[in-house]
Amino acid sequence: MRELVDAQSERLREHAPAGGQIEVAWNPEFLRESFAVEDTLHPDRLVLGFDTAHSWAETLLRQAFGKIIEAGTPTIVTDWATAELAKGAANSFLAAKISFVNAMAEVCEKSGANVVELAAILGHDIHIGRHGMRPGVGFGGGCLPKDIHGFIARADELDASEAVGILREVDAVNGRRRQRVIDLAREALGVDLRGKRITVWGAAFKPETDDIRDSPALAVAQRLHDLGATVTVTDPKALDNARKRFPELDYAEDHIAAVEDADLLIHLTEWPQFAQVDPRRLATIAHSPKVIDARSALDIDQWRDAGWTVRTLGRL
Repeated sequence: MRELVDAQSERLREHAPAGGQIEVAWNPEFLRESFAVEDTLHPDRLVLGFDTAHSWAETLLRQAFGKIIEAGTPTIVTDWATAELAKGAANSFLAAKISFVNAMAEVCEKSGANVVELAAILGHDIHIGRHGMRPGVGFGGGCLPKDIHGFIARADELDASEAVGILREVDAVNGRRRQRVIDLAREALGVDLRGKRITVWGAAFKPETDDIRDSPALAVAQRLHDLGATVTVTDPKALDNARKRFPELDYAEDHIAAVEDADLLIHLTEWPQFAQVDPRRLATIAHSPKVIDARSALDIDQWRDAGWTVRTLGRL
């Protein structure tokens, strides 16, 4: 990192106007997708990284972020290398937390325990917290997968591969969640999925966005299609993007009509409108009232009372 800072600083100085001041600074962003404006105006922390202890660039950045700092936002001034690692480390930790609860889901399925209740118990611990502890099909999107892989690659460059072995397992757990949904679908419909009609609720990697990058929902849908099933995907915002990326899948605008004649419904993106559907109404139009709740967001007692066979990740 020291060599990288020196090289970039030297290159900037070579192209600086005569008498101009040039300095390399690092200000990582911690923006959540779909909440970028809110997080820009009201961040939970501000990190400023500089090459020197007394930086004129710090003065300029403090002026630029003046209102945010005055509002009491925690502001951490550190060195360039620490600031550079901050975003990747933060997302790697969140990815580890998500994969931890999903690893517990694997154990719960073997023991008969309820991973949703287990996550709630763990979340009450002030050292752990509830955020990121929702068990399900795992993480996707353009940030967590990229940052965890980038952090692992950076550790490898620094000859610190053993230090991030835990992150390699985090990535492996995340991949197994998708395969577990496929396994449950085959348990519900039989090993041979050819000719089966499957409806997938969700295309975006998370609700409130049309982003389909590394979407667990579409990864599962495509795999089911490859196994011979007729797969219909529905999503409030992401259908246009999904159609371009996966034209071989079928799509439906109406998430209720999409269930008509389905042999299986799989809930893969936790849009609130999906959880608000009356399962009794759906049971009358589905060919077979079977559902896999891969996001732990449906009221499974209500669905079972409505006649549905319900499978989840991490609880019976």
